[in-house]
Amino acid sequence: MESRALRYFVAVAEELNFARAAERLGMSPPPLSRAIRRLETELGVVLFERTTHSVALTPAGTVLLDQGRIALDALDAATRRAQRAAVPESKLVLAVKADADAGLLETILERYAAEPGSKPITIRLCGWGEQPGLLRQGEADVALVYEPFDHTGLDTETVAVERLVVALAATHPIAARDRVSLADLGLPVTEPGQRATYHRYLGTGRHSATDLLQLLKLVELGELITLLPESVVNRYPRAGVVYRDVVDAPPATLVIAWPQTSRSSATSALVRAASAE
Repeated sequence: MESRALRYFVAVAEELNFARAAERLGMSPPPLSRAIRRLETELGVVLFERTTHSVALTPAGTVLLDQGRIALDALDAATRRAQRAAVPESKLVLAVKADADAGLLETILERYAAEPGSKPITIRLCGWGEQPGLLRQGEADVALVYEPFDHTGLDTETVAVERLVVALAATHPIAARDRVSLADLGLPVTEPGQRATYHRYLGTGRHSATDLLQLLKLVELGELITLLPESVVNRYPRAGVVYRDVVDAPPATLVIAWPQTSRSSATSALVRAASAE
């Protein structure tokens, strides 16, 4: 199967409309339809159920969409990594969100510099939850990221496990307590491995905080309560915000992640440095 045919299929599968998919691909519908027919013949399966009014994926099409996205992401990532590797003195790219390294980034870099196979590092600062995508897209080689997240195509090693604490406005009714529970905060108890709900908006509107300082400002104003790793509390005290232990909160687990296909000795050296006790 050629990558072009797979891209055609993914476009149709995501749009479920040949005209929209053709527009997205910059081609006309008839050749796109013929390409999909050829792909079905090549694979010996029907990928779409077509009527005059609708297009739907068959079970075989659903499987190919899931696997095809992964394959195309891997191909695109390999292209980007090859292009970066061709640049003289290319650097290892480490993706991390500012303030989301458990205070360990400097120590990790110092350990890494002493590792055999180390090379210069570029730090790619990113937003919440962007690290896994950057790894899969080939825009980063390694990332520091808090669980939970989608591990598809990635390997991980634990870097640190710490407590989650709640950030409350100093005027909040339960701010006087030393310890609280998730139920006290109106947050659900989650099973191990489930994605936790870390924020609860208290105002009438929803806010879009893009960094830690904005988040803490909303807390200070009484618009939000949020759970944060304990390392954030130690590094960023703020007037008007109090932090309290949450007795039944899951731990905050920081991991170092990298693509499963990576064979880079520099990546291996950084993983060793980050996961060393």
